[in-house]
Amino acid sequence: MKRPSMTLPAHVPVLIAGGGPVGLTLSALLSAQGIANLVIEAGESYCTGSRAICMSRRSQEILGWAGADKALVDKGLSWVGGRSYWRHNEVLHFQMPSEPTQRYAPMVNIQQFYVEEFAHRAAQSGAKPAQVQWASRVSAVKPEDGGVEVEVITPEGLQTVRADWLVACDGGRSTVREQLGLQLEGTQYDGKYVIVDVVQKTRRAVERLAWFDPPSNPGSTILMHRQPDDVWRIDYQIRDDEDPLEAVKPQNVLPRVQSHLAMIGEDEPWEPLWISIYNAKCLTLPSYRHGRVMFAGDAAHLVPIFGVRGLNSGLDDAGNLAWKLARVVRGQSPHTLLDSYSTERVHATRENIAYGAKSTEFMAPPNFAYKLMREATLRLAEGDAQVRSLINPRQSTPITYVGSPLNAVATDGWSHDMAAPGSPAPEALLRVGPGAFHLSSRFGRDFLVLSFGPAGRQAPTLHGLEVLTIEPAMDVHGQAWQRYGLSGAQDEALVLVRPDGYVMGRWHGHDPAPLLKSLTTTGVFA
Repeated sequence: MKRPSMTLPAHVPVLIAGGGPVGLTLSALLSAQGIANLVIEAGESYCTGSRAICMSRRSQEILGWAGADKALVDKGLSWVGGRSYWRHNEVLHFQMPSEPTQRYAPMVNIQQFYVEEFAHRAAQSGAKPAQVQWASRVSAVKPEDGGVEVEVITPEGLQTVRADWLVACDGGRSTVREQLGLQLEGTQYDGKYVIVDVVQKTRRAVERLAWFDPPSNPGSTILMHRQPDDVWRIDYQIRDDEDPLEAVKPQNVLPRVQSHLAMIGEDEPWEPLWISIYNAKCLTLPSYRHGRVMFAGDAAHLVPIFGVRGLNSGLDDAGNLAWKLARVVRGQSPHTLLDSYSTERVHATRENIAYGAKSTEFMAPPNFAYKLMREATLRLAEGDAQVRSLINPRQSTPITYVGSPLNAVATDGWSHDMAAPGSPAPEALLRVGPGAFHLSSRFGRDFLVLSFGPAGRQAPTLHGLEVLTIEPAMDVHGQAWQRYGLSGAQDEALVLVRPDGYVMGRWHGHDPAPLLKSLTTTGVFA
């Protein structure tokens, strides 16, 4: 449905090029922080087809900061593991880390257009509702002193907007990237996958399913995920000598789908919804900040779908950037804080690419030698449990920001490094009176200080910072004390958690001086 057009404002604090899931999530997070922003989207509405479908626990948490998590969890299909088959035989059954006390499932399957819709709703209901201009596209970008002039082609004609900050979320063919003369660097693989959505009722459990050389499609690799609305997402590899244009024609796709559904016993009537094609890319910009222009999502990096690091890493970009950009716009932090966005997220991308490349080389072997190694691994995995770990798809997990300029100097005397500076802040279920809450529900707004100490001990006063006192009686499952590295119930400590749910520093005792000093020495506070 075409959305109504509007006259664009002459000036905005933040202009977001691209209204896909990353752009709309960033918009929602900025709106929640009270930052006015404008989204420019070439499409007339949300995307079609499933596209990115697996939402990690971290992504659910990020969407929760903007109030979009409940709709996603209610609509999506959660799962904790999957199975891989070689021909007819099961060679792997994996489970992701999960426990009953956690706030979110490890993964939720849901079509991308739902993510866009829920993020858009959140962006419109934030403290500063966002404006979204559909059926429009950025055509020219002109960096200036103190801002960026952006030309936008709208249904009403060419309009010009001056933005203090421009964030490019306009995908793998980014116009903003092209306007600045920037190029992605890395590797592009030749192996291609056809992607198909079909409607079919099933009672099969929700889990990741993979077949290598299945009898239904010999020589191919097939992935399947259940989605809401009785939709199967099916990805299958085509031969190197197949014409991609021919491969996506229904007369070539539907027989392959039918053959596989019949092989696995799915005999309910079905019909196709959407067909596309994909090949793996491991590409990134060397830097995600160029003056007052920032890059996020596919505009900044392209990673393989295997291990679901594409959209999830893009939402992590949004979660990292939103609080920093909000502080800079409000004048609370110097603009140099945004350099840390690039440093941290480029580091994360390079780790994601390393994992993604390994998965791609297994799922779509680039040459004969890799094919031989994969077949040998699959043969051995039938009878050797130790080999099965080599087949594990290594699903997306939050990256530790090793070497981040925002990390406070590490201190000694902790039982482990799970909550060391730069690490994702561990989850814990805490109890207060008759109620309980997840620690992660307190992230996403501003800095949070966790004050650990024995019962009755007064927490320090830290003006301008929210302090959460955690006494042993609150930690009924023993999760917080253990996961943050404390040695016992009499131990005292302060842990500083960033707005994006990352540990910035931790200190023994309740002296606030080193904590406050870290906020200035790292350049967070102006």
